[in-house]
Amino acid sequence: MTEVKAKASGGVQSVERAFELLEVIARAGGEAALSELAADTPLPLPTIHRLLRTLVGVGYVRQLPNRRYSLGPRLIRLGEVANRQLGALATPKLKELVERLGESANIAVLDGDMVTYIAQVQSNHSMRMVTEVGRRAMLHYSGVGKAILSVLDDERVQRLVAQAGMPARTPKTITTLGKLFTEIEAVRERGYAVDEEEQELGVRCFAVPVPGAPTPMAVSVSGPVTRVDADFAKRAVPELQAAAAELGRQLVAATD
Repeated sequence: MTEVKAKASGGVQSVERAFELLEVIARAGGEAALSELAADTPLPLPTIHRLLRTLVGVGYVRQLPNRRYSLGPRLIRLGEVANRQLGALATPKLKELVERLGESANIAVLDGDMVTYIAQVQSNHSMRMVTEVGRRAMLHYSGVGKAILSVLDDERVQRLVAQAGMPARTPKTITTLGKLFTEIEAVRERGYAVDEEEQELGVRCFAVPVPGAPTPMAVSVSGPVTRVDADFAKRAVPELQAAAAELGRQLVAATD
């Protein structure tokens, strides 16, 4: 009996270590060298090698031609299902935001070096912001992207932006790393991000990060600049922060 328990305990430990490696690769933007994995975990190299061989064998990790390791294709299906579940969890809060503010509400998660929208509830206005669930956007020009960047350390921000680049989506898009860091500092200080027509001309978005979320995510409201103005922000930001805090509590409870 003792031997069986020891084997079970070892198996659980191996699973925990495998997920730890996946988390390290994810934090690195979806790709990492063996040296980075060794530096970011307390695991000995032989253990890392063994776990990586197993993860590569089952398709959860890929070894690239340059011998770096990336998240594998089998995780895509898991991510899609998890995103749908997160979207379903968030939808009631998004509906409340739409009822109280009258504009479209969204939630998005960090997905590699971009964000993916996992749920939206549209406003009832004929002229409104519509975002297709599953659509990806870049971090530097989206409100949700900048809100997510605000909760990451500067080194990771720089790495993610370097991977993705900073193309101009509109003439108002921030396209230099220096200006982006200035913007991120402002987001950290005031507690919310603003997309000032940087993703789409004529559209403004306010977004806040979800505290305590197991993966970086943000909730936002967006609409035409004629309606989503400074007065709107005074009402919207506290509502967004309250909704994000509640979502964070629900996600923490769901993972306990």
